[in-house]
Amino acid sequence: MMGRAAVLLAVLAAAILPAGAARAQALDFSQGGPIAISAAGGMEWRQAQHEVIAKGDARAVRNGVTVTADRLIAHYRAKAATAGALPTTAATRPAAGAATLPDTQGNQIYLLEAVGHVHIFTATDQAVADHAVYDLDQQVLVLTGRHLRLTSPADTLTARDSIEYWAAKRMAVARGDALLITRSGRRISADTLVGYTSPPTAAATPPAAAPVGAGAVPADPLAASGRLRRVDAIGHVVITTATTTATGDRGVYDPATGIARLAGHVRITRGANQLNGAEAVVDLKTGVAQLIAAPGGRVNGLVLPKSAPDAASPGATSPGAAASGSTKP
Repeated sequence: MMGRAAVLLAVLAAAILPAGAARAQALDFSQGGPIAISAAGGMEWRQAQHEVIAKGDARAVRNGVTVTADRLIAHYRAKAATAGALPTTAATRPAAGAATLPDTQGNQIYLLEAVGHVHIFTATDQAVADHAVYDLDQQVLVLTGRHLRLTSPADTLTARDSIEYWAAKRMAVARGDALLITRSGRRISADTLVGYTSPPTAAATPPAAAPVGAGAVPADPLAASGRLRRVDAIGHVVITTATTTATGDRGVYDPATGIARLAGHVRITRGANQLNGAEAVVDLKTGVAQLIAAPGGRVNGLVLPKSAPDAASPGATSPGAAASGSTKP
């Protein structure tokens, strides 16, 4: 056991970014150079369990991604012979005053676990949880605990049970009362939400050497993080705008067009008015919704007429309404 310590783990994940490659500002801890781990409460190296445990205000940094927690547990294994040795360069040489874990050149971290008050962040994205596990082999981050939240410049994703981030697939999966709130204020909730983002734009990402948390925010955070390009919603889907609520069993949302497609027991509600159908296409930008009946079926709805106008009210219109397959809230 050591006292207040800083350790530079010169260990490799399964892949290393080639020189000059774009550094994504998404929460991808699986790629890059060495992992620098520090802790205020000390460091424990368990050789028999192949673990390094950092306790008390623990921090791990790699390739512009920072993980902080009450405790960090790095699980390591012997590096495969074909993986090659890490060259000794300015980027991999231990920092001045840092202790060096013995035999790190022959080992590699394959799993990083964060416990308690977990905060993961880059210059553009961040996540909070009670517990997090990074599987560096699969390039998957799993968040669990209370108040789960994954935030990007474009939207915020929350969930009750878990949030997974699949770095290689640019995919996030939220399970249990999942909710996506877009920058424009649109809300999409479901039992499960699966969001896909586009790859970050290289020109919009800051240099790899840019310090995290030093205010070096990319000129275009949306491009640096990766724009949301599709959302799949499964189970008890609810899409909410300022005036309209649309529900269904499943749905797909295209952020670029603002079009949401719903299927299965679809209902569109605005105030006391509602329309029901098998499928619906909802334009969240214009508010126009089109319902589609099942084969051999019909679209039906309940549209309440306006109250009889007060004779003394200027500009009052006559009551009247009818159900239809299309509505503009």
